[in-house]
Amino acid sequence: MQAMIPFPDISPEIFTIPLFGMEFSLRWYALAYITGIVIGWRLVVASVKRPGLWPGDTAPMTERQVEDLLTWVILGVILGGRLGYVLFYQPGYYLSNPSQILRVWEGGMAFHGGLLGVVTACILYARRQGIRWLSVADVLCLVTPVGLLLGRIANFINAELWGRPTDLPWGVIFPSGAAQDCPNVVGLCARHPSQLYEAMLEGLVLGAILLWLGWRRGALRLPGALTGVFFAGYGSARFLVEFVRQPDAQFISPGNPLGLALHLGGYGLTMGQLLSLPMIAFGLGMIAYARRPRPA
Repeated sequence: MQAMIPFPDISPEIFTIPLFGMEFSLRWYALAYITGIVIGWRLVVASVKRPGLWPGDTAPMTERQVEDLLTWVILGVILGGRLGYVLFYQPGYYLSNPSQILRVWEGGMAFHGGLLGVVTACILYARRQGIRWLSVADVLCLVTPVGLLLGRIANFINAELWGRPTDLPWGVIFPSGAAQDCPNVVGLCARHPSQLYEAMLEGLVLGAILLWLGWRRGALRLPGALTGVFFAGYGSARFLVEFVRQPDAQFISPGNPLGLALHLGGYGLTMGQLLSLPMIAFGLGMIAYARRPRPA
């Protein structure tokens, strides 16, 4: 008999409060966002309080500027994540139903879009304040894995973004009908817990590497270095996990059961892999730029 792990009995909602004839719920996903932002904010503050970590022994921002930047980052995450999902994953649907674009409470956020939104917010804020934007980007990349770790765990609790069917002993029996719709599988269908793979690689592993490089190896003294490590590291982790992650339903068809967005002969790439390749290239380019010889 195949070993499987039953999905834990965890509700996506932490608690619900009835108020004025309506119900307001706090969900694990929202708590993950809030907690990730708070922890990230405190780590950024701790970093700017240590001037020895930065070029010329001078932090790029004050604590007040970090607080102001937080608002820009939140807007970048929400607007970029939503527009990224609209443009990358379901452009046809939202072109036909533009009123649905702003309905973010119904779900539909893309990390790649959110990342571009944060980068844009970082550049605009840095230019407005007259500070080096690469150093701002570095410290934001230093703390982003915290949010990725918590967000992917929340994805698991929500029983969403699960992986492809598997017969490995740690395969999880996700409860939804879509998760149990597995061709050629008789009985219960176990799937890769790809959310937890991403939490480990994008959150724990990448986060530990960035903190070690930034706080112990002097990487923050090389503007752009940690930004490059983050982009290359996240892109590589996401590219690998995509091999076992179930693609979005709109990419799957009878002639394309693997949900590939690009076909190359008998092989192909998912949309997540296509979006990860330029991230890896950009990251490697940033690392080379940060490590370039400087005039004496």
